[in-house]
Amino acid sequence: MHPPLPTPESRLPIVIDTDPGIDDCLALLLALYSPELDVRGITITYGNTVVENAYRNAVEIIRKVRHPVRVPLGIGARRPLKRQLQVADDTHGPSGLGYADVPPAGVILDYVRPLERVLEMQPEPVTLVTLGPVTSLALVLRANPDLVRDKVARHVAMIGNVEAAGNQTRFSEFNAWCDPEALRAVLAAEIPTEMIGLDVTRKVIMKGNEVERLAQHSPWLHDALRFYVEFHKKQEGLDGAVINDVLAIAYLIQPDVLTFSDLRLSVDLDDGQRRGRTKLDPKGSFTRVAMAVNPAPVRRMLFERVLPAGALAEEAIA
Repeated sequence: MHPPLPTPESRLPIVIDTDPGIDDCLALLLALYSPELDVRGITITYGNTVVENAYRNAVEIIRKVRHPVRVPLGIGARRPLKRQLQVADDTHGPSGLGYADVPPAGVILDYVRPLERVLEMQPEPVTLVTLGPVTSLALVLRANPDLVRDKVARHVAMIGNVEAAGNQTRFSEFNAWCDPEALRAVLAAEIPTEMIGLDVTRKVIMKGNEVERLAQHSPWLHDALRFYVEFHKKQEGLDGAVINDVLAIAYLIQPDVLTFSDLRLSVDLDDGQRRGRTKLDPKGSFTRVAMAVNPAPVRRMLFERVLPAGALAEEAIA
């Protein structure tokens, strides 16, 4: 028997701040296809690509959803608080979505509502999910800290690493590296933050043959993901792709896929290899950090809800 569908009252209200991004694309689709979640808003930040591309990508991703989607789109941060803007076009391609066909990016106009406005619109506190650098949240904390405390019940962030190696430098995860000052400010505010970083996301992998199976039924996603697979093969010798951001959304739907430790962390503000390192520090900010994951239910959820039947590798179903 299938469990009963969530009622509108039982759905978890969330706002997603994201930098789409190939793995962000899968995460957004999973959120929009999941009846357990009530996506109240999506705000766009720099990170994997520039804001203009990321906004265009979000619009295209929403258009791919197989049912009508009415969700406010907003703009978060366009650049880090202090650092020079750098994006991950080597990982996600010049457009941010690999080889997927997308229209030209437009100019982001100032009338598009910011994250602060999206939060103000909420009638009740929400879960804020950040899938990119946390600059957007840091800016709202700076401008209106009471709003964050009133409207953000919890903050779930795909960011950082404690024991795992970095993916931007030897020590640092990309989102933390982009704007370490923002991450330090967010952690220092001690809003309830759950950090889902490379210690667990690196164990959630979409295999190369699974991506190839998308070619017939989901050519657009196939074109996005094959760029990601090529990057991972060249960079790490991996036949597949690490789909980091999917885990943050899957955790909201099925919390038992992750095990957390209560830790105190500080963020390194150096300019070298340790820039953005999230390290254990007895005087640091209290944070719940995901340290163990069960990847199988996450992958199954992604394939059942987002990707065509039959694409999941047989050994993963067993």
